[in-house]
Amino acid sequence: MTALLSLRDLSVSYGHVDAVSGVTVEVGKGEIVTVIGANGAGKSTLLNAAMGLLPASGEIHFEGRDIGPIEAEDRVGLGLCLVAEKRELFASMSVEDNLVLGAFRVARAEAARALQEVFDRFPRLLERRKQMAGTLSGGERQMLAMGRALMSRPRLLMLDEPSLGLAPKIVADIFAIIADLRAAGTAILLVEQNARAALAAADRAYVMELGRISLEGKAAELAKDSRIVESYLGLG
Repeated sequence: MTALLSLRDLSVSYGHVDAVSGVTVEVGKGEIVTVIGANGAGKSTLLNAAMGLLPASGEIHFEGRDIGPIEAEDRVGLGLCLVAEKRELFASMSVEDNLVLGAFRVARAEAARALQEVFDRFPRLLERRKQMAGTLSGGERQMLAMGRALMSRPRLLMLDEPSLGLAPKIVADIFAIIADLRAAGTAILLVEQNARAALAAADRAYVMELGRISLEGKAAELAKDSRIVESYLGLG
């Protein structure tokens, strides 16, 4: 089966520093794949390169098509979308206006359907549709960032640290939404420092250390691996 997203021998450098070195990652249709690792391992750099936001060497294929030369905006049009760690909302614009901006590649009628679906999935955003994005709580901002990404009708959603800074109850809500998205047919590539939650949610996992993949396999099996337990899962 052709992978939905295939990153092969991907490398990214900042000057003379190799942030990502020879990484190969694949995501199949309808899969949740997670990349776990310590802070500074190169996980966010990997996602930004896949999105076309950083120059990279190696191969990036989406549905078998080489998208290496394609600009980030055009990758969105193909069905690839990234929710960045900083969420990058327009703080002085309303929740609804932020969402509408996410549909810049979508026909008006389709955008209206997408907006209704986002409000159905995130009722809190419907309640706050006229509120300025900058006044939202951390959890609401994450929901808005995910909702805005969903407005582009992605086939693969890349999430960079979606649980960062959120209370445990909100983290559980976010991971429930991730599972729902997969059930609805959206593939997920998840970068997450909360390794326990990520491995519980994912089908497959990669462990990234110092810019390289050090381990990969089924998420449930890696969650039992003694090295992963000791390094990333602790005693909880």
